[in-house]
Amino acid sequence: MGLFDRLRGNDTPRVAFLGIDGLPHSLVADNPDTFSTLSAIGDKGDGGQIDSIVPPESSACWPVLTSGVNPGETGVYGFQDREIGSYDTYVPMGRDVQATRVWDRATDAGLDATVMNVPVTFPPQRTVQRMVSGYLSPDVDKAAHPEELRDYLAQSDYTLSVNAKLGHKADKTEFIEHARKTLDARAEAFTRYVEMDDWDLFVGVFTAPDRINHFLWGDYEESGTYRDDVLDFYGALDEYIGAIREALPSDVTLVVGSTHGFARLRYDVYCNEWLEREGWLSYAEDDHGALADIDDETRAYSLVPGRFYLNVEGREPDGTVPESEYETVRAELQEALQAWEGPNGESVAKRVVERETVFRGDHDEIAPDLVVIPNRGFDLKSGFRPHDDVFDPDGPRTGMHTFEDAALFVDHPDANVEDADLLDIAPTLLRLLDVEYGRTDLDGASLV
Repeated sequence: MGLFDRLRGNDTPRVAFLGIDGLPHSLVADNPDTFSTLSAIGDKGDGGQIDSIVPPESSACWPVLTSGVNPGETGVYGFQDREIGSYDTYVPMGRDVQATRVWDRATDAGLDATVMNVPVTFPPQRTVQRMVSGYLSPDVDKAAHPEELRDYLAQSDYTLSVNAKLGHKADKTEFIEHARKTLDARAEAFTRYVEMDDWDLFVGVFTAPDRINHFLWGDYEESGTYRDDVLDFYGALDEYIGAIREALPSDVTLVVGSTHGFARLRYDVYCNEWLEREGWLSYAEDDHGALADIDDETRAYSLVPGRFYLNVEGREPDGTVPESEYETVRAELQEALQAWEGPNGESVAKRVVERETVFRGDHDEIAPDLVVIPNRGFDLKSGFRPHDDVFDPDGPRTGMHTFEDAALFVDHPDANVEDADLLDIAPTLLRLLDVEYGRTDLDGASLV
């Protein structure tokens, strides 16, 4: 029990959650020496592979992970979402998340919460003890609350995100250095506020792993030039988690979880180019390569990652698919997607999921009609601008998100990480905090 906890005489259970954007469980399992801390947590408590969500994109994943409800309730489906009744799109931010986050439930129960660098939380909430928003925030000054936190971050080397543009260079040295600098500063800030010991719930997210994996996963899988750099980076991350674990008071349970897995990317796949070639989508004559430029013969269009929308009468401004034909046309598109083959005859789609199977809630108006979970190697883009080919093997990224192979480690002897998914993390945190919620409030279940 920490000094502050002793002074305040509070025996309320406390939790620290460290999130990792894009850590595959298989990476940990295959490299136990690199991940000695996570391996130890798994041995003392439990750890294992969990499933992500549909679609397994970070902007959709973090609202789900931190709320315990599906995108039909959070209202966030990706980095770019469609306005209701319009072809206009927007980038979802914190205020677009319609679900109650785990720290809001904790605060409502009278607990203090420190929340650092969770994606899709800008602007920072004034209702929690302290918060710095995650990537897509404009800058640290606008992303942090209160003033003490803002001043500390401004004076340190803290950055909100790794510069992905550096990953496009052939020489990845500068990119790796920036990723490591970002990781170091993030860990220093987390350690500072963990050691303050004035919170009941601490949430801190490391996002640099996702960037490392996107640009260096090919090197890791195929023993390329930067494979050792990847493992060195993860070794440092594990050491930082170990240091934070040691710094935690004895009354705090540590949970470490990731949003999705990773696999080797072989092709960037431009879904709208495919739809155009297959006769599902066409553009107006003054085409500028945007969603708003599709013409009145379009029956379907796509948004990242692998979200397919029918152009439905009464739902879209210039809809062409009558509501009476919705099921028939959707089945036709689903069949075409299931038959879609890559350059070497491989199936692009591992699964094609109907909206009602995975999206349920009060905010599902902009849910896609179908979502393709691709086979490994096919990273699904939208690509409204004309492309020479549907399949591009020469993109700068060598790693792609996967639905399976996310990771979860719970430092508690009663934890059981089995047959679990991203929806189970929030109820697990609430159970460990002893914060009550209604049986139907969340889509997941506690793993403790």
